[in-house]
Amino acid sequence: MTTSTQGNASQRKRALPAVLVLEDGRTFRGRAYGAVGVTFGEAVFSTGMTGYQETLTDPSYHRQVVVMTAPHVGNTGVNDEDPESQRIWVAGYVVRDPARVPSNWRSRRTLDEELAQQGVVGISGVDTRALTRHLRERGAMRVGIFSGNALPDEGTMLAEVRQAPEMKGADLSAEVATKEPYVVPAIGEKKFTVAAVDLGIKGMTPHRMAERGIEVHVLPATATADEVYAVNPDGVFFSNGPGDPATADHPVSVMRTVLERGTPLFGICFGNQILGRALGFGTYKLKYGHRGINQPVQDRTTGKVEVTAHNHGFAVDAPLDKVSETPYGRAEVSHVCLNDNVVEGLQLLDRPAFSVQYHPEAAAGPHDAAYLFDRFVSLMEGQRA
Repeated sequence: MTTSTQGNASQRKRALPAVLVLEDGRTFRGRAYGAVGVTFGEAVFSTGMTGYQETLTDPSYHRQVVVMTAPHVGNTGVNDEDPESQRIWVAGYVVRDPARVPSNWRSRRTLDEELAQQGVVGISGVDTRALTRHLRERGAMRVGIFSGNALPDEGTMLAEVRQAPEMKGADLSAEVATKEPYVVPAIGEKKFTVAAVDLGIKGMTPHRMAERGIEVHVLPATATADEVYAVNPDGVFFSNGPGDPATADHPVSVMRTVLERGTPLFGICFGNQILGRALGFGTYKLKYGHRGINQPVQDRTTGKVEVTAHNHGFAVDAPLDKVSETPYGRAEVSHVCLNDNVVEGLQLLDRPAFSVQYHPEAAAGPHDAAYLFDRFVSLMEGQRA
């Protein structure tokens, strides 16, 4: 298809009507973007000004319809270097003003083309400011996007949205994780071996460890403790991922074995919630979550404030004002969000284990938290010594 033909096809599609319907009955009308059709998911918003390609390919967004608060999206097109997984995981995509022509030396195709090619239904021309304010006030909720010439009436669309599954109680990590183990080799001299339990891992995470001389064995979400220790790890890592941590009984059981054996442990995002549960804390669903690459977090161990990348709709219910006694020794909240005091990190004081709720791999996002990978290395060095 020539560029001119592609442009004409995009223009014809942009003329197709689209409707976004929230489960509380509010609707937003716009134009088709990406694939034409119907999709359902949980409506959430991301506050990042850039990094849309990493957002789209983050497995943690499985079954979520992402609203971009930045008004202009798609300016740099889509390249083949920045995806965080092998496919787009978002259930739907909502933008206000999509770029008509991308401009970047690495761009290979438009965002509209990429969404259409992967069958991701989106909507453009939406007042995303009003939609975001609505979600902040009412909370994340189920949503449907309907596009094309033959749209159902609003009552039918609303009924279909309310029949879609909710995110609370959803067990999704095994749906996005690798089915077979694979190895990311160390860059340069190999210093350590880490078993990484894939609950929805982003590609940059094992790369950040590989940069530090770590050979990373990425294992399926269903991996047993015996399979974790079959790689003779110096440390164990639990990744980010989608779904409700209250359903993640298997990873919690595996993590408890790791804690009992005293192996250095590091968790990110979903891995932080797994650690919380393993220590005996509860988890809960946030009203609208944290998503974006501009969230302020304080490292309470140093007092330093970091700008961090987030993607989570659940959090750990742990006390901020005291050290807690757990079956594995003392634990404390190591990081906290300065916007709302949500727990953003945990650490054990008597065993080599810690976790954070955000994304220190910086894809996309700031590099303020890259030191956490060095902290993991220090734990493994200390254990070896």
